[in-house]
Amino acid sequence: MSPARAKAAKAAPGTGKRPRAAAVAATPGAISLLEAVPFACAAYARDDGALVAANTRFGEEFAALPEHGQRDRLLALLRDGALDEAEPAEVRAPHSGRWYALHWGEAEHDGRALALLTAIDISERIEALDSHKSQQEKLLFTSRMMSVGEMAATLAHELNQPLAAIVNYLNGSLRLVDQAGGPAQVERALQAARTQAEHAAAVISRVREFVRAREPRRDAQDVHAMAATVLELLRLEAERQQLRIDIALSASLPPVYADRVMVEQVLLNLVKNAIEAMRGIPVAQRELRVEGRVNLDGEVEIRVCDRGTGLSSAEQDQLFSPFFTTKNDGLGIGLAICRSIIEYHKGRLFFEPREGGGSVFGFTLPHYEAGGG
Repeated sequence: MSPARAKAAKAAPGTGKRPRAAAVAATPGAISLLEAVPFACAAYARDDGALVAANTRFGEEFAALPEHGQRDRLLALLRDGALDEAEPAEVRAPHSGRWYALHWGEAEHDGRALALLTAIDISERIEALDSHKSQQEKLLFTSRMMSVGEMAATLAHELNQPLAAIVNYLNGSLRLVDQAGGPAQVERALQAARTQAEHAAAVISRVREFVRAREPRRDAQDVHAMAATVLELLRLEAERQQLRIDIALSASLPPVYADRVMVEQVLLNLVKNAIEAMRGIPVAQRELRVEGRVNLDGEVEIRVCDRGTGLSSAEQDQLFSPFFTTKNDGLGIGLAICRSIIEYHKGRLFFEPREGGGSVFGFTLPHYEAGGG
């Protein structure tokens, strides 16, 4: 007996015998014919939809459902309210989780019109298709990521030298401004530009390490410092979009066990997505909030909350799938890579709708002591 059938048998009340669907006003000959069918089979009256007869296999697989005795109730449960019998339907039984192909036929017994239901267990086929689809997606993802890796290596090599030159020019300009007693605004602008260039150089350095498959460097990191770096990088973008960013990080957040640049890239991506999600809403409603706390599992949880248009149910189902994107110019690898980074850190990346409208994207990280520091 399959695990699903064994589960259904255990669920049946009584003496522990296999559950068997009731046979109502059917001759032994009719029942024996149904028993000869190698699949779950049942006959329902056309006039009132009542179960007339069923074979043992039908009892094993469906008698645990209280709705099995009435055709319309059973179909409403299995087919989510759709009662059309014209085409075969593939359905998932809610009590066992197994998949069935439903086929209908016409019959007559003792002058009574019957509808014959045959339910063929196709769980193995569905599982094989899902496995094949998953393997295809992984192959596609691997292929594209190899291409991305090759491009990243080339870009890292080509950009490293110009960035180093930019940092040197900025350092020289800062020395000249300092010597000449130049305006403070110019000095701040040069310092901000140097910070951006140094961050870009650090990102490129990490890209090169990824390509060479080196182990990322994890250590105790201050969440407040990482958030400050990211928000400084996006400050001009936030000003252009005329939105405010509220910081609500708990003052008692412990250090996290993380690679700083990798986690900053995750947070940077989530905040950028949040900013972009609010481009189409009125300026007065644009609100971005970055929250941080220790959750009930003892993990440090960072949440990025926006007031954008939110996501549909279909988009939520595919949100972290490789190459799925809601942007016209997106590649669909941002969130997938973010999830890989967070899972590498033994955390989790999640989404939930925001109360009052918008979205919440968040991730968890182990604190330094729990992470191995």
